[in-house]
Amino acid sequence: MTDYAGKKMIVIGAARQGLALCKFLAGRNAHVFLTDSRPAESLEDELKSLSGLDITPVLGSHPFDLLDGADVVCLSGGVDPKIPFVVEAAHRQIPLTNDSQIFLEECPCPVVGITGSAGKTTTTALVGLMAQKHFEMKSSSHKAWVGGNIGTPLISVVDQMREDDLAVLELSSFQLELMTRSPQVAAVLNITPNHLDRHGTMSAYTAAKAKILNFQQPGDIAVLNREDEGSWNLGNLVKSDIISFGQRQPPFNASGTYLDKDWIWLQIGREQIKMLPVEWIQLRGKHNLSNVLAACAIAAGATLALPAIQGAVEEFQGVPHRLEFVRNVKGADWYNDSIATAPERSIAAIKSFDQPIVLLLGGRDKRLPWDTLADLVRRRVSRVILFGEAAELISEAIGPRKPGQFLKSVVKCDTLQQAVSIAASQVTEGDVVLLSPGGTSFDAFKDFEERGEAFRKWVNEL
Repeated sequence: MTDYAGKKMIVIGAARQGLALCKFLAGRNAHVFLTDSRPAESLEDELKSLSGLDITPVLGSHPFDLLDGADVVCLSGGVDPKIPFVVEAAHRQIPLTNDSQIFLEECPCPVVGITGSAGKTTTTALVGLMAQKHFEMKSSSHKAWVGGNIGTPLISVVDQMREDDLAVLELSSFQLELMTRSPQVAAVLNITPNHLDRHGTMSAYTAAKAKILNFQQPGDIAVLNREDEGSWNLGNLVKSDIISFGQRQPPFNASGTYLDKDWIWLQIGREQIKMLPVEWIQLRGKHNLSNVLAACAIAAGATLALPAIQGAVEEFQGVPHRLEFVRNVKGADWYNDSIATAPERSIAAIKSFDQPIVLLLGGRDKRLPWDTLADLVRRRVSRVILFGEAAELISEAIGPRKPGQFLKSVVKCDTLQQAVSIAASQVTEGDVVLLSPGGTSFDAFKDFEERGEAFRKWVNEL
């Protein structure tokens, strides 16, 4: 559907994506109904932002009679398709969609889509900077638009986009699971256990991620990780050309980025192109080296100029809440890695440091395995402070301290603020204090960003 005038459109979820979609649909003369399980008194600011538009709020519940006469039901990213209201909509054969699907249907310019279990925000931001520098170098009036699961939902600016612009879109598994469109350049950075509390099984989670590739056409570009089994195994689904990335050189005649003698190279068929030295990368950790290799492969797929790629890598300092340096207190460096909402991400963060680590772990569990992280903690972490709902679960995974292991102590507390205070009392000069929780923030915060901002505030108050 591209003509929304007069159509009854139901949007579920009054968060960032849902509000942006409501405004877009109202601007296309649809009859928009916004439903959220929260009561009106919890949504004063959100409702104020919609004033003057033809949008009817239905709050506090999702009544089935709202579906009468509905043409389309639109889910925000955090809305589970298994809730009764959505199940009823599907039973009535009302089409389901979301803001990302509608954006891809409406977007006039090429789209780069990036997904993965880890690293997608960093990679999306870096590719966006590469695209921005590409247009600046050409003295072009065209623009790079960056958003999706990060920043601005691009549906809110789609009417400003022009044919020769470039949209760089981060896509989560929640957004992808409903989609029937794929971007022209589609990247799957990695697939490791995540969001199993929502998807139920790894096969369902992988199938959601694969949607980014399923609807590509010949001539499109798929970017896959040669060194991640979950990503690389999706190659069987690819109908387009593949540009891969990884540390080792791709096979003869294949296209991809790789490392050789501390340089990033691009191989296109039989040609090798020297891209940039590794020492230009400002980001810490092996996982961020992988993100840069991915960004370079994506940029090649989007035909961005090499000097723009080089300039962006040299300038890029990362994004907040992702191994973000906060400050040094009495000789110890404090880092905010609140984005680490799965054990796999905490593992990557720990491996980014050689110094003794005081690790803050906790939050809400996502039904993901903790054993591999627990093993690494026992071998590589000096002290652990556990907080939030998952504290006891993680404590059981780590187990009692054994003679000879590197780990000196494990302390449990209720809140992140208490964890910061305990860390400040334990830390010694030369340590790294690392918030890399491994769990979600929803036991105490709105999202990982609010958790990271609170951590930053408490550290700066020490």
